Amino acid sequence: MKVFGFAGYSGSGKTTLIEQLIPRLTQRGLRVSLIKHAHHTFDIDQPGKDSYRHRHAGAGEVLVTSSRRWVLMHELRGGPEPSFEDQVKHLSPCDLLLVEGFKFAPIPKLEVWRAETGEALLHPNDPHIVAVASDAKVETRLPLLDLNDADGIAAFVLKEMELG
Repeated sequence: MKVFGFAGYSGSGKTTLIEQLIPRLTQRGLRVSLIKHAHHTFDIDQPGKDSYRHRHAGAGEVLVTSSRRWVLMHELRGGPEPSFEDQVKHLSPCDLLLVEGFKFAPIPKLEVWRAETGEALLHPNDPHIVAVASDAKVETRLPLLDLNDADGIAAFVLKEMELG
């Protein structure tokens, strides 16, 4: 499985870009998965639902399944957050794993940067960033991609991952 990440600060457009890339990649016949690092207290479960009640009763894991999808929730209960590599082991095989939010994972990454965030560029301090996508002029020796050109970014990812 090939792994490619997207690094950038909140509000830079990572999620929107990935949402645009996934259909372009799957239309090429690729099986694409995604792993996203979220804030500490995120919750996908709804109060009152059976799975929520079971998890809050103390279950370490709750697997919810149906004829359309399944999801496994694992409570750390104060334990350490698993490493990026350990998290990837939970995924089914795919052609391309897209990664959002693991800024410092040692994987090839595209930095998504917008001046409006007010944040510094990441790539000068991250040797794993292979290109920058922005809607502004950025001084860099790396390839600079137009953040609004999802087709061009998809082509770059396919070439970088040797999938196209």
